[in-house]
Amino acid sequence: MAFKILQADITTLRVDAIVNAANTQLLAGGGVCGAIFRAAGYQKLQAACDKLSPIQTGEAVMTPGFNLPAKFIIHTAGPIYNDGNHGEAKLLAACYINSLKLAAENNLRSIAFPLISSGIYGYPAQEALAVAVTSIKNFLQTHDMEIFLAVINPNLIALFNRLENFN
Repeated sequence: MAFKILQADITTLRVDAIVNAANTQLLAGGGVCGAIFRAAGYQKLQAACDKLSPIQTGEAVMTPGFNLPAKFIIHTAGPIYNDGNHGEAKLLAACYINSLKLAAENNLRSIAFPLISSGIYGYPAQEALAVAVTSIKNFLQTHDMEIFLAVINPNLIALFNRLENFN
């Protein structure tokens, strides 16, 4: 199908699943994670997450979307960025790949990701974007799904377009 980057609040997207850039304890946090918990309904989402936690970095699990327009939330724990020499790229790629595999296993047709680990976890946006794009494009070579990368910062869209022009 398709892969698109768009400037949007991920909690408003009408897709089969949105991805939560979660922590390993699946607790409500700040940034995208906090926004998802607020929009989905904190108590219901936390109760569902409590049954699935803890998870490992790179792992993905799924809960209902509750009050969101999305039917499901796929939670994946991104890596904390150190210096890029501690397996961060492999762990970040695992977040995308495992989330996409989980979506495919559940016959989901559309999914929206944030730029995982690029907020408080400190992953440089350009590097995080390159990992996301590569992981998603590799998945689409063998799967048919509509995939979105939802970002708030318009500079990330310009960066994506520059990356695409080099491929």
